[in-house]
Amino acid sequence: MGKGKAEQSATASLAESGRRSGQGAIAVAAALIAVSLAACTRPTGDFDRTRPSVIHDRVMPAAGDEAARLRGDPVSKFNYTNDEKLMRNRGWTLIRPPWTKDWIGGTMVELSRTRVLPEVEGRVPPDLYLIYLRSDKFQSSDARYDKIAADASGDAELVMPFCEVALRVKAADDERLRVLQNKPVKSEETYEGAKARVWENRVMIKWVGQALRYRIIAYKKALDGLEIETPTRDRVWKVNNAIRELEGQVRIAEAGCDPDKRYGDDKPVRRSRIYTGWGTERAPVVK
Repeated sequence: MGKGKAEQSATASLAESGRRSGQGAIAVAAALIAVSLAACTRPTGDFDRTRPSVIHDRVMPAAGDEAARLRGDPVSKFNYTNDEKLMRNRGWTLIRPPWTKDWIGGTMVELSRTRVLPEVEGRVPPDLYLIYLRSDKFQSSDARYDKIAADASGDAELVMPFCEVALRVKAADDERLRVLQNKPVKSEETYEGAKARVWENRVMIKWVGQALRYRIIAYKKALDGLEIETPTRDRVWKVNNAIRELEGQVRIAEAGCDPDKRYGDDKPVRRSRIYTGWGTERAPVVK
């Protein structure tokens, strides 16, 4: 299985991280091996549910943790809470739902999921969606419009179930930080692990919002292209309505899943005295 652009990009990114740090050569080597192994996307079974895999469940996450440390990102060794696990499962369903597998490549997403690459480097070029719609998989021009509407509606339906869990995780993180501030912590590892887990949870929530924003761009570009290539009045309203519905849900996700902040927050975010590295999370890429 030959190397694609995703693997080449990941290899270059990891090698550069190793050169900058001057240490962790073994970790970089392990990550590079993981990249080569990741040429195949995460295996799935019935109903697109993931199948157990030593490479994807153990080897790549371990290599990804080392790669994240080399980049200077926090890495927690804490066990996940039930809600943290559920948030990640629902988050991945939003980042790459089953109906996008024909145009969102699984390799880059898997490299980002396991932290071999930074999360923001797992983004997908929006133009790929229109290219996919133009393929011979669609025998009718109306079917292409219907596909955009169905995909946008499917995305929108998944946002609130994710946000319900994300809000519980954020509340637990607030409690975690409160305990850190008010009670003596004997172990530095515990102190750093708690802060790192809060960072990881917040980045996960941001990543979901970013992935959905890219898909909205993809849906709009595809609609613009189809209106010129195969114009129809019957389907455009339906597609636009589905995209507008999705945009409303995405604004909530981008606001940290807080419905009251979907239109922005005028108050600046205060820097926490206890959370070292606050504000160093990678912001979503703006094109």
